[in-house]
Amino acid sequence: MSNKYAEAGVDTAAGDLAVELMKSAVSATHGPSVVGGFGGFAGLFDVSVLKNFDRPLLATSTDGVGTKVAIAQALDKHDTIGQDLVGMVVDDIVVVGARPLFMTDYIACGRVVPSRIADIVKGIALACSATGTALVGGETAEHPGLLGPDDYDVAGAATGVVEAAKALGPENVQHGDVVVAIASSGLHSNGFSLVRHILSQAGVSYTDTSNDLGVYGEALLEPTRLYTTPLLAVIDELPGAIHSLSHVTGGGIAANLARVLPIGSWVEVERSTWSPDPVFRVLADMGGMTLGETEGTWNLGVGMFAVVAADAAADVIRSIESTGSPAWVAGTVSMADRSINGGSLAGFEQGAKGVNGGAVRLTGAYAN
Repeated sequence: MSNKYAEAGVDTAAGDLAVELMKSAVSATHGPSVVGGFGGFAGLFDVSVLKNFDRPLLATSTDGVGTKVAIAQALDKHDTIGQDLVGMVVDDIVVVGARPLFMTDYIACGRVVPSRIADIVKGIALACSATGTALVGGETAEHPGLLGPDDYDVAGAATGVVEAAKALGPENVQHGDVVVAIASSGLHSNGFSLVRHILSQAGVSYTDTSNDLGVYGEALLEPTRLYTTPLLAVIDELPGAIHSLSHVTGGGIAANLARVLPIGSWVEVERSTWSPDPVFRVLADMGGMTLGETEGTWNLGVGMFAVVAADAAADVIRSIESTGSPAWVAGTVSMADRSINGGSLAGFEQGAKGVNGGAVRLTGAYAN
């Protein structure tokens, strides 16, 4: 049976070797709450700690890395894509104020190359360790004939917990709250279909070099910045300071912020408060676009927004920047009726992804 399976393109021995190579990295994410260790059919996690909550709410998120994996495959560099996955999944959980508990991953590939799979999972495990998340299980599935021999895709899901009374969201936001922007590390994991299209149309290879970026592919693979640990530190150190959080992923800047604002509120995000990284400027120029035309696709240098009490903004920024992530005030929330002041909501984006939230627009010009 096993020989016939191998003839069909599935190498179970390679799969076993991949598991052995990743075992130590995965096990390093396991604390005393992980029961049964590594390799079971299902991961077990002791949630006795939830007995200490008055009303524990479980938070869950799932995501992938998108077509960024095509660049990792083209460069045969697979040790950073795992951090991208954790950033996309776990940083969605902290948005509601939840502390991540555990994560699982899924890798589909055309052919199991043990060292490649191990690199991917080691990247996931390192990022899980950095965010206090146990990697309790996963699956590597070989799909010959469906995926090319060197093709793969990655996805993951995570679960966290937050006390109901401490959950973050639009209902906490008040008139006069300050919008704090937290810098991204680059493109993160969104908008890569546009990136790949731009480079293809320009005839640029991932191994080509640029005076501004160095090797294109290496610049594009810059891993997603992880926000969970610094934001949880703020939540612990400054209770009540953060009212809502927005992870700037697919859909761009304004739409993602609008999702975490209450109906009737509006914000003007001032572009002059930051300068988009060179990677955004180079790609926009190459694609014949202005930066403004990419605001609904790329994060343009803002990976997360924190909507905070005005009197706590300086302390929040100080705490975040102490972890190495630049942060700054980018706008102020208003509940005022703009029609009374002769204004309107023309040019604002209001809500997104099924959420009828606040209204946001970007104003001014980006700093040089």
